Amino acid sequence: MEVVVVIAVIALLFVARTFKIVPQQNAWVVERLGKFDRTLTPGLKFVIPFIERVAYKHSLKEVPLDVPSQVCITKDNTQLQVDGILYFQVTDPMRASYGSSDYLTAITQLAQTTLRSVIGKMELDKTFEERDMINASVVSSLDEAAQTWGVKVLRYEIKDLTPPAEILRSMQAQITAEREKRALIAASEGRRQEQINIATGEREAFIARSEGQKQAEINNALGEAAAITAVAEATAGAIRVVADAIRQPGGEQAVQLKVAEKAVEAYGQLAQKNNTMIVPGNMSEVAALVGTAMALIKGPGKT
Repeated sequence: MEVVVVIAVIALLFVARTFKIVPQQNAWVVERLGKFDRTLTPGLKFVIPFIERVAYKHSLKEVPLDVPSQVCITKDNTQLQVDGILYFQVTDPMRASYGSSDYLTAITQLAQTTLRSVIGKMELDKTFEERDMINASVVSSLDEAAQTWGVKVLRYEIKDLTPPAEILRSMQAQITAEREKRALIAASEGRRQEQINIATGEREAFIARSEGQKQAEINNALGEAAAITAVAEATAGAIRVVADAIRQPGGEQAVQLKVAEKAVEAYGQLAQKNNTMIVPGNMSEVAALVGTAMALIKGPGKT
């Protein structure tokens, strides 16, 4: 009975050492007699007991690695407290097993030294503006070195950049001054635009008034011209009517009578103004006056 139990235990031990179940996204490195033999991929695998053994187990998933905080000195001799996080992935299990005794420590130390080197080439203000460039530089340097370790560095992200307290106060004062400067500039630009708008409005109003006055003067001139034309036309019409009346039978005698009346009326008005009765010394003067008026009415060339 004891022999059966021993055989069963040996069989179970043999099966346990022979059959291996590799999980998804994992790779196991197998050594045969202490030497690398092969890499087991996910699934049910077989290993020769006591001759082969699983020496290393690697996860092929993306791994976040926290890089400890450290002090970096910028180009302008300012200390910065910097910490970040690194993302990597094992791409070659054999190199990850034999390329470095501890690739996690190697990657961490290399990330810190590379970060100090990159920040040491930059001034303080640039470190805040060029985070993407810093991250890219660290990833490039790490990825080149990590190839021999069977590791692919995917990305690096700076979590925090902390300058000394006095630098923070100076930066805050600078930011406040810059904001006040922008506010003053914005206010002056507003006042300038206001003055421009007022001047533009006044200019447009003056132009509108002058255009209105010009149009009014044009309208007045046109009205006066039309009035003069109407008066002239009316006068001409009246003259034509008088001329036509004169040419009618008895027209000349009527005109003579009218002229004589006007002459007598004129003498009468002179007498009223001078308080003196003026009587012509020769009544033939009245007849001569009437004759002269008739000659003017008939016009040149008529008898």
